[in-house]
Amino acid sequence: MDEERRIVAAEEVTADETVVFTAKSGSETTEGILTRLDDGAVVAFTNYCPHWRDIRLDKGSSALVRNGEVVCQKHGATFEKDGGYCNFGPCEGAVLDTFEVTVGDGAVYLTDEEWDAAELGLSEERDLASGGRIDY
Repeated sequence: MDEERRIVAAEEVTADETVVFTAKSGSETTEGILTRLDDGAVVAFTNYCPHWRDIRLDKGSSALVRNGEVVCQKHGATFEKDGGYCNFGPCEGAVLDTFEVTVGDGAVYLTDEEWDAAELGLSEERDLASGGRIDY
């Protein structure tokens, strides 16, 4: 597997937490989150709530994962881990965008052709709102 696309050791991705990573293609970057399904598969979604795309689901220390769902801590929206479908909240019916990832050689790799490389952690280039919003 290509070391440029290696995100993290597979054992570090659990069913109870998320791991944030940054995908890169040329000068473009975006963030994603990894989590493990009950069947052991690893999935990757975009690291923002579709309700407000400037709100991170994982701010660097894992998103809230509860009852098989990723929770947006800003407005309580819940996303099913097995497909990213929002089943509750202001963006109900929306679906998180996904990344293609593969587990091999004990690690998780970004295999999505849209992106050239990946690295563990938040993007330093991503400019987000201060989080001071009070409306839904």
